[in-house]
Amino acid sequence: MVREGSSIDKALAVLEAIAEHHRVTDIAAVTGVSKSTVHRILQSLVEWGFARSDGAGGYEPGPRILTLAGRVMTRFDPARAAAGALRHLHERTGYTTHFAIRSGDEAVYVDKLEGRRPYQMPSRVGMSLRLHSTAIGKAILSQLGEDEVRAIAARTGLARLTPNTIASPDALLEHLARVRAAGYAIDDEENQPGILCVGAPVFDHTGRVLGGISISALAMDMSLADLEALAPEVVKAAREVSIAQGAPAV
Repeated sequence: MVREGSSIDKALAVLEAIAEHHRVTDIAAVTGVSKSTVHRILQSLVEWGFARSDGAGGYEPGPRILTLAGRVMTRFDPARAAAGALRHLHERTGYTTHFAIRSGDEAVYVDKLEGRRPYQMPSRVGMSLRLHSTAIGKAILSQLGEDEVRAIAARTGLARLTPNTIASPDALLEHLARVRAAGYAIDDEENQPGILCVGAPVFDHTGRVLGGISISALAMDMSLADLEALAPEVVKAAREVSIAQGAPAV
């Protein structure tokens, strides 16, 4: 709510409010801007094409918002937007940090920061990863509906990559319920023997799952308990990355 501030602050508050509110009275109530000022701002927004009359005494977003959004999205780089949060996670933990985006039935690494350890993870930017056997993948799946998860499982086959891989759709769904409740997923040598990961989901500007971030280490360098202890750091970083993608700050 904007009770004080510049004319620009008030105009931006009104512009944001018309995404959900249509009447001058409602916009004034949620922004704290007087009705007369709201009306004046709306008239200017209409002239600029950022708002339009809905024909019933109210207002709605105008076509210029979509034009501007389209231009912005063509230049928007999710990895660049996430870079700061990933770097901070890397600095706080010292382990290899990944950011991957869902692409159909898999995910693709779009950024990686190698850990401060005398070894390197066998991942690379542009490499695809399975959803059912990785921490990022399971974090993504945990935000999808049961029907979609089963459809992905049917298409991909849930290959058993290690003795720890979850290869049954029912077992996977049961596991994903726990992931969803916890807010993060653990890869306990499920994708590759000897590698542990913890990952959390990342959301886009619509609130839908976009991908996930993770930290990874060799099992010889970190216990499962150590990994679990770092999960809050990963969840925090994933929230920061989501906000950088335009997700609602909840």
